[in-house]
Parts: sequence; structure tokens; C-alpha cells
Amino acid sequence: MKKIITRKNFIQKSVFAGAGFLFFNPLLSAKKDTEIVMTVNGLMPSAEMGFTLTHEHVLVDFIGAEKYSKSRYDADEVYNTALPFLLDVKNKGCKTFVDCSPAYLGRDVKIFERLARATGLNIITNTGYYGAAGEKFLPPHAFTETAQQLANRWIDEWKNGIEGTGIKPGFMKIAVDTAPLTPTQRKLIEAAAITHLATGLLIAVHTGDAKAHIEQLSILKAYNVSPSAKIWVHAQGADKTDHIEAAKIKSWVSFDGVNPDNIDTYLALLQNMKDNKLLDYVLVSQDSGWYNVGDPKGGLYKSYTCIFTRLIPALKKNGFTEAEIDQIFRVNPKRAFTIKVRKPGNR
Repeated sequence: MKKIITRKNFIQKSVFAGAGFLFFNPLLSAKKDTEIVMTVNGLMPSAEMGFTLTHEHVLVDFIGAEKYSKSRYDADEVYNTALPFLLDVKNKGCKTFVDCSPAYLGRDVKIFERLARATGLNIITNTGYYGAAGEKFLPPHAFTETAQQLANRWIDEWKNGIEGTGIKPGFMKIAVDTAPLTPTQRKLIEAAAITHLATGLLIAVHTGDAKAHIEQLSILKAYNVSPSAKIWVHAQGADKTDHIEAAKIKSWVSFDGVNPDNIDTYLALLQNMKDNKLLDYVLVSQDSGWYNVGDPKGGLYKSYTCIFTRLIPALKKNGFTEAEIDQIFRVNPKRAFTIKVRKPGNR
């Protein structure tokens, strides 16, 4: 039976020091057999994650932060639209589903909770802000508050739950454009570093190019945060040599746009990492779904099953072993999303 530590019996303690939080959580220093992740239904041992899709979406609204509102869609319609797709991927073997829609761009944790209970999937949601796309999806306070003030908001969601629900995030979703990062985008990375040190939450960063990834690492280093605390989201658009360099320093490299038209591309990306003995820092997902607010009935909803029906058979055909496939889809997500403060030398 799945071991869920519910929100009701999840007790956290906090202390404050200096200008920033030092958020004490006894679970962050737990032994390996009690390492945990946070799902929308509560804490769960990392070992229970199983096959994991690390970058998908249920709901997205591209209207922008200024006009964003949950009143723009019907929650029951979103739920009913998404449910068969999530049941389908669950039946294919997925156990954990990471939803990467951030605040002001489609994060609705009550819908995620309903879907998790209906499907039996472990669904993980996020905290953080999306600063890419010309910063269209940032709320006004993101431009005026300090990195510490933004971090305080995200830490509060970890401590007390999102939007009064008690549902807590299992990672951070940040987004930036290409380098050089704007001052606001740099501030988002700084806030993510502060939040990581206070909570142990992984930082997933939608990244415009390899230079932006390198700039992020320099910011994290200044805060004494290890590269292993960060996922380079959408790394598939960069050069293979950049993937090698990132994984060598233990930064997670995410190839997260798998679809039926690019299987050969993803085979080549994964073969490159395999040839360089770096599969242990690779994540793979589809960036698929979703109910698109503003389109009639949510528009075209893309299946989450391409990895199961197309990519994995292709990997096997091209010499990838079961152990290597498990490394990508079971072992790596468990290691990445385990709640743990990561500093240099403590990866």
C-alpha cells in the first residue's frame, strides 16, 4: 500500500535567522530509507514514485498574469477533460506525474488533488514564478519585491499550503529567457536559491539557452547551492556538448519535448549521454497535455503516452537495457525530487 503522510499529520517546525529563513524540517535530514517527496495528497517516500513523467501539464492559461483568474474556466470541465488522459497513462505504467504549470499560468491544485484521488497517480505541483516570454506571466509584485520577499512567499506555500488549500508544492518551477538574464529574471533565480536552502525543494528552470543555464549556475553558486539542486528544463534545444558539461557537474538535464515526430532526435540525445556515461543525470518527459483556457472545451488535448508507445520501444530496439531505461524514468526522478538541501559537496 502506498505510504502517504497526509497534510493533517505533517508537522513542520521553523526557525528564523538574520534576514532570511532557516526552515527546519526533520524530514530533510532523514536516512535514505525515509527520503520523501511532496505530492498534492501529502508527503510520500521517494521510493514509492515508480515510473515518473517529470514535465507535463493538465491546465494552461496563456492570458497573462494581469488577466489570469480561475473564473476563466470551469473546474469540472477541466477535470472531466483531463481524467481519461491521466487514466490512460496510469494504465500504461506511470505512477508519478509532475505538473509544471506555475502560478498565474494554470496551476490549480484543487483540480490536481481531485485527479490524483480519482486516478491513483502521485501528482506533484510547484511553487515559483514564470519569468520567460517577456515576463508576461509575472504578477506585479515580482517586479517590486526583493529576492528575499519573493522567497518568503514560496516558503510560505511550502509551510502552509497553496492559496489556503493546505496542498503543498513538491518543487519550484521558474522560467527565464535567453542570456543575459534581465534583473527580474536574475532575482527569480536568487529567490529560488533562498527557497531551496530553506526547504530543500528542487529548482526546475525553463531556460532559453545554454548561456542562461550557465548564468543560473553562477547565481546558485553565489548562494552556496549545488548544481544538483537545479533541472535545466528544455535542454534538448542546446548543443550536445552543453548537455555533457551540465551533467558532469551533476546538474539535471531535462529532455522534455518527446512527441511522435521527434523520436529519432531523442534517441540521439540519449545515446550521446549514454556514450558519455551520464545517463544518471538525465530526465525525460513530453511537456504534453493540456486543457488550454480560452479554446472551446480546452482545445486539442495531447496524450501523455508517447514515451510508452514510441520512445521506450525505440530505446530497446537501439540497445538500451531495462536498467538504463529504469535509470531515466525511475531512479533519476526519485533522486531529483527527493526533498533535500543540496550544497556543494552534499549532492
